[in-house]
Amino acid sequence: MLRLVHAASIAAALSFCALSALASEATRLAADLRPEPRPDDVPVLVTQRLDAEWLAAQPAASGDAQWRCLTEALYFEARGEGVLGQFAVAEVILNRVDSARFPASVCGVVQQGTGRKWQCQFTYRCDGIPETVRDRRSWTRVGKIARLALDGTPRTLTSGAMFYHTRAVSPSWSRVFFRTTTIGAHHFYSPDAQLASG
Repeated sequence: MLRLVHAASIAAALSFCALSALASEATRLAADLRPEPRPDDVPVLVTQRLDAEWLAAQPAASGDAQWRCLTEALYFEARGEGVLGQFAVAEVILNRVDSARFPASVCGVVQQGTGRKWQCQFTYRCDGIPETVRDRRSWTRVGKIARLALDGTPRTLTSGAMFYHTRAVSPSWSRVFFRTTTIGAHHFYSPDAQLASG
């Protein structure tokens, strides 16, 4: 019986040593994976921090016609959303630009439609209400988001969504496409993971 207890103690000690060795190795590997410090002059793409405080610290933005089209779309489609919701709408527009199913420019995507009331991709473009910017603070904020999105902020919020709608409506197409996420007042959808009909 004493031998059995001694053997069990040895096995436990060996297991503990093996676990300690694994833990030490994991700690060493984690240290090796830490990013190297970067010089201040090297730009770093945003990967995590997308909140109001961070956005407020970003410089004022400006740009070309594509920037203006994206800023306008964010202003009229999502100015009441939080920062993540606004970035998510920007993702949808840029995902469309990258897709062969849609025009190949931001302005082309935003302005896509028939020209008739309620027959466009973005409601503000065909609702019959003039596009007048009245809230300069919101324009400045979404302008920063448009600039960051166009400059390559990683699109990780919507899982490749190319469609969205507010939670207040339920368009027929929303029953065909896969909902990838809900952020703020919007549901986001991907056409690449269509639901089985039937």
